This record gives sequence, structure tokens and C-alpha cells, in this order.
Amino acid sequence: MYRSRAIIVRNHHIALIKRQRGERTYYVIPGGGMEPGESPEQTAIRESLEELGLNVTIERLLARVVFHGREQYYFFARVIGGHFGTGMGPEMTGKYPPERGTFTPVWVPLKQVEKIDLFPPSIAELISNSVKTGWPTSTIEITLD
Repeated sequence: MYRSRAIIVRNHHIALIKRQRGERTYYVIPGGGMEPGESPEQTAIRESLEELGLNVTIERLLARVVFHGREQYYFFARVIGGHFGTGMGPEMTGKYPPERGTFTPVWVPLKQVEKIDLFPPSIAELISNSVKTGWPTSTIEITLD
């Protein structure tokens, strides 16, 4: 099983999900797990709609992360429709138990990414470095144990 995420950048801001879980506040890139029959690209498109309320098209694969043998794909995506903050996925509509915390879609200035707790750290570092030096032109492969 893989997970796919959509990196959406607009007007020098990145779309993230702000997570509040207990005393911890952190951020994640919108996305989630595949459903039967989905490709990684289809998963990122569906999750963008469910979590953000945005219709997106996939532009290219930015990074493939393997974490404990599980693959995660990070795609650049471009908004083609929808309204930010209107996602109707279960995490966005209160269908998760309270102990799972809150999920809030937010736009964060790209220059602020290095100052927030963005998970996973390897992707936060990739984004922070890219803001300074430019986005990689080929897919980045990251393996974590």
C-alpha cells in the first residue's frame, strides 16, 4: 500500500493541513492512502478534493519516499477548480474520533516552511531548500529506516 500527497504552490504559498493533536501542532502535505484500483496520481487528486476542496491536475512526481518499506509519492499539482477549505473527507467533517485531533487546511508562505513543524522532516527540508535554490528537475528518491 502506498500513500500519495499533492504539493500545491500558489502565489508563493503552499497548501498544507494543520494538525492539532493533543498538545502538539504540526503540518502535513495533503494526501493519504490509496483506495482499491487507484494509481498514485489518482490518490493525490482524490485526496486534494477530499481534504482541501480543490480539483487538481498532476504535473510531475517531485519525490518518492520509502519509509519502513512503504512508498509515499509527492506530486506537484496545479489547481484547476474548486474552493479551498471545502473538503468533505471524513477527517475534514468531524467523522474521526476526537483523539485523532483536528485537520485544518491552510496556506503557508513558502518562506515560513522552515519555521514550522512540517512532517516528514525530509520533505520539509526538500521544500525549504527548493525555496532557496529552485525546485529539483528530476524525481528525488529518499529512503528512511
